[in-house]
Amino acid sequence: MIDRRLLLRTSGGAAAGALGALALSSTAAAAAEPAGHSTAHHPVDPDPTAGVTRTLLQEHPSPAEGWEAVQTLVQIPRHKESGRHSHPGIEVGYIIHGDVLMEFDDRPPLRLRAGDPFFIPDGAVHNARNVGTVTTMMLSTYVVDETKPLVTTY
Repeated sequence: MIDRRLLLRTSGGAAAGALGALALSSTAAAAAEPAGHSTAHHPVDPDPTAGVTRTLLQEHPSPAEGWEAVQTLVQIPRHKESGRHSHPGIEVGYIIHGDVLMEFDDRPPLRLRAGDPFFIPDGAVHNARNVGTVTTMMLSTYVVDETKPLVTTY
């Protein structure tokens, strides 16, 4: 069985730390630039997934052999996103707090607000982008192939 706790704790964490100094230096450079003299129309966030956390709440064998149920609490800070990814099974979720735009590679995006449920099909590439004014909190339950990583990033 894959150690999902390790996967959940480390996804994006190393990159966030490594890029933290770059984000600060980019912010300082932009602040020092005179108004109206921007070299870029829209600055690009060097790490749009920085600060996103996935906390493992529970993990249990599924009644179907080779599958397991995993439940996580996902938190996405303002102006951040989960990053394009997929899961080796279904995701059933609920927005506890905040607003998110759930973007898909193969269908129109969904605007989700606190109290909204959502469903992500097996293998669907998606990205949850926080479009609100507070940290988005999502409860996500997965029924996934236990032999594969919970999250595959793109």
